[in-house]
Amino acid sequence: MKPLQLEDVIVGQYKGHSKSGRSYPPYTDDPTVPKDSRTPTFAAAALFINNARWDGVPFLMKAGKALHTRRAEVRVQFRHVPGNLYKRNFGTDLDKATNELVLRVQPDEAIYLKINNKVPGLGMRLDRSDLNLLYSARYPREIPDAYERLLLDAIAGERRLFIRSDELDAAWALFTPMLKELEQKKIVPELYPHGSRGPVGAHYLAAKYNVRWGDLSSDDS
Repeated sequence: MKPLQLEDVIVGQYKGHSKSGRSYPPYTDDPTVPKDSRTPTFAAAALFINNARWDGVPFLMKAGKALHTRRAEVRVQFRHVPGNLYKRNFGTDLDKATNELVLRVQPDEAIYLKINNKVPGLGMRLDRSDLNLLYSARYPREIPDAYERLLLDAIAGERRLFIRSDELDAAWALFTPMLKELEQKKIVPELYPHGSRGPVGAHYLAAKYNVRWGDLSSDDS
């Protein structure tokens, strides 16, 4: 992994927000949190793997508290193809410009491929179709949640879902210098409303690398 750069990291902290007559308190309203706290409750970063296969491919990660939804997933967005036949309709097909593979860990475990297909007929217009494997529909029996599986694996001595000590060392070696830089430079987290998709800076970070976060559309699977 290449060292993390400050310009590729966004940190945020949720603020108070009112919605539908209900008020949500900011992070600093917690009695255990100082009013001038710079502790992030959100982080987004662009990471790069330093080898020939993945050269120039951005890996965007984000996580946060008090967001609009609780979700853990991996999304693979495929690159634009050269010589796009639908370029004249690019304005209407902007959100459907690339195919996408989604691995959703929770909730509602699923694997699905979002593909762009031509609408039948004489026109040149794209539409999005989903090839779904929704586990709850395919396997109607109860699926253990993450902690149930983790505890059962610990009892059985199964180590595949546990991080080894050398993996943990590598992770801290990657992120510790950035955490120290954020602290030394007294970077103030960008505020974002409680229940939103996070700070605006995270969207600029994605746009910088010509990708988009997968939770932007309300009709997303």
